[in-house]
Amino acid sequence: MSDTIIRVENLSKKYIIGHKQQESYTALRDVIANGAKGLLKPFQNGKSNIQNSSDEFWALKDVSFEIKQGDRVGIIGRNGAGKSTLLKILSRITEPTKGSIKIKGRVASLLEVGTGFHGELTGRENIFLNGAILGMGKVEIQRKFDEIVAFAEVEKFLDTPVKRYSSGMYVKLAFAVAAHLEPEILIIDEVLAVGDVQFQKKCLGKMEDVSKNEGRTVLFVSHNLGVVHAFCSRCILLGQGTVLADDTTDKAVGTYLRTLEKASSQSLLERTDRNGNGLAKLAHIEIYTGGSYSSVTLTTGYSAIFIFHVTKMIAGLSCCFTIYDQYGQPVTYFDSAIYSKEDMTNLEKEAKFICEIEEFLLIPGRYIINATLMCNGEFVDDVKGATFFNIEEGRIRSRAVSKEAGFGNVLLPHRWKTPI
Repeated sequence: MSDTIIRVENLSKKYIIGHKQQESYTALRDVIANGAKGLLKPFQNGKSNIQNSSDEFWALKDVSFEIKQGDRVGIIGRNGAGKSTLLKILSRITEPTKGSIKIKGRVASLLEVGTGFHGELTGRENIFLNGAILGMGKVEIQRKFDEIVAFAEVEKFLDTPVKRYSSGMYVKLAFAVAAHLEPEILIIDEVLAVGDVQFQKKCLGKMEDVSKNEGRTVLFVSHNLGVVHAFCSRCILLGQGTVLADDTTDKAVGTYLRTLEKASSQSLLERTDRNGNGLAKLAHIEIYTGGSYSSVTLTTGYSAIFIFHVTKMIAGLSCCFTIYDQYGQPVTYFDSAIYSKEDMTNLEKEAKFICEIEEFLLIPGRYIINATLMCNGEFVDDVKGATFFNIEEGRIRSRAVSKEAGFGNVLLPHRWKTPI
């Protein structure tokens, strides 16, 4: 008997994008309004100022793969690659346009905060509701109940309607239910990022346990390539709805980083894989060495300048960026001051943020920058893989620093004292 638990063959999903927005439901007032519009049509000479047109968008195109029982598979790719659409089809939330999927066993999905929960029900009631949805009996759910509550750390709020839970509490309980009610397949989207760091580690440990020790299959979507690299033995890389790579995690992540690097070579304003409200956008990033000339190659121990050009300045705007190593693991983070109303009175001020680093203490290697603009706690613009740069060998206090020396990623300023 084959141990293939998921088989996807020539899977495609098409969406129709209309230029006139459609409401998700129709209320009584809408029926009345639409009826009135119909009565007016004969008096409008058959003309209308509203142009209804639509475009086809293929979120997935001829995707095929197989997953074995007990596999830990990462699904990676840029924003808009088709990751969430694939998970929704596998979770039976939406139907494919073409192709087929065959799944053996029960599937538990955690795709967004509140998935499968009813806001008016308490945490206790939602545990039993989710168990029933998975086809479990009351006795079977009761057997796992205490373990679920302990893992989720929500004992005090167990009899509170979940609509009053914070997003972190929601995710904790939702993950605990999904992981402990013994589905054969566990599908987890980026939603785990909502929880705190300690809970994320706890979740990853649980996923590893149910995969290795209980033989369950885990599909995991995350932009944190370091976590994917540590947890998954295999990765499927999606790009524009197609499979770009289906290989070991090392090879798939390497391919993904090369696609990000290729994307970073184009103007940031041309990038479509970005998030935010769009009030301002990152237009260009410049990197300067200590010699004050532009370069994508810096030197360990020397100064560096990062200049983030934006389309316009608005009051309350700030810029932050994270540097990742070649495996997608975050290394260090920088956050600017907030651009104030007083700054806006200086008309000569250019629309840019400048970050100066006196001594750049990263070891030699290839690094990635994810850049973000924030305003009043909201994402204005967020670009993954906004630019890349290299660090070459340098010297710190007359001591050579090389990539092969095994120093880690960051060198911290320090001094030694000899005890007297």
